[in-house]
Amino acid sequence: MLVIGSDSAATISSLATGAGTLVLAVATFAAVRSSNRSARIAELALQEQRRPILTNSRLDDPDQKLGFADDHWVTAHGGQATVQHIDGAVYLTISLRNVGSGIAVCQAWVATPSLLRNSSRPMYTPLDDFRLQSRDLYIPPGDIGMWQGALRDPNDPSRAALAAAIDAGEGISVELLYSDLIGRQRTITRFGLLAKDGPREDGARYTSMSRHWFLDWEGPRPDNYAQADATANILRHVDNRETVTSTAVAEDELGVESGEPG
Repeated sequence: MLVIGSDSAATISSLATGAGTLVLAVATFAAVRSSNRSARIAELALQEQRRPILTNSRLDDPDQKLGFADDHWVTAHGGQATVQHIDGAVYLTISLRNVGSGIAVCQAWVATPSLLRNSSRPMYTPLDDFRLQSRDLYIPPGDIGMWQGALRDPNDPSRAALAAAIDAGEGISVELLYSDLIGRQRTITRFGLLAKDGPREDGARYTSMSRHWFLDWEGPRPDNYAQADATANILRHVDNRETVTSTAVAEDELGVESGEPG
């Protein structure tokens, strides 16, 4: 018959208690981890329910009429924008459609007097260059809305550059910074305002959306991919130019060697 002393019994009891505590700790850790994962999934699901995504409206969407603070009024057709240079002031509007599931709140914007191509400008304009939206503009989910911006300061160099581009019928790019209803999920969307048939009296332009950027987390098309693609395009362009130049030089040398006139 095995007799266990009091010291051994105490040791076994301590080991059993320790083992039980360890098992409980592991179970608690697993439960907390699972709970955190579930909470994260629920948070992501809620974010997706609030996410706005702005794009240009469809051509068959109804016209929208919008007024500025100085009582200047414009009408934008479906799928179009307006750009006007009147009495030194520049007026810009875009007919928008929110294809996301949350309300879009326009926060800031920047306009460039040229068409920005993703191959040469894969990133958005620095945030310090954006202008805060002075008027509350809300675009409901699954519906259309309108964005507006104006430049009136005669000392603003951007105004002069945009006015010249408008008068010349050149393309213009607009980047809109917007968020969801609580100011999160900041997104920048780039639009090109295309003067297909030259300047028009009503300032109408066709609109083309080219790029979205999610500022608070990585989007479906990570920025490093876009930058890598832009770099590859530039390198291909350089290689093509070098190939053409080398071919031209070789043909010239061949012509000299054969005695043919250059």
